[in-house]
Amino acid sequence: MANIRPLHDRVIIRRIEEQAQIRGGIIIPDSAKEKPQEGEVIAVGKGKKKESTGEYIPLDVQEGDRVLFGKYAGNEVKLDDEEYLIMREDDILGVIERAEISKAKGKGK
Repeated sequence: MANIRPLHDRVIIRRIEEQAQIRGGIIIPDSAKEKPQEGEVIAVGKGKKKESTGEYIPLDVQEGDRVLFGKYAGNEVKLDDEEYLIMREDDILGVIERAEISKAKGKGK
């Protein structure tokens, strides 16, 4: 990826393509498929800046997180022949946690 740093509370996300599923022998062409709403955070900005103090409020997401976002969220950009989304952290609906991590947390109780 090109060296790009998002500003303030913006993040750069690479879409995670779903595996092609064939049901009943019907193959859906790429042009008819919806774009996935799941992605991996590639880069994050410094955070939202408080007007009163000038301090930055850090973001809740970090590089490497898998996230869900709205269908029309963000702006698509193409860098080095790869497509990315740039969006504000507010457009992210949630972080997907891996099952192994959540199982390990449950064992400690």
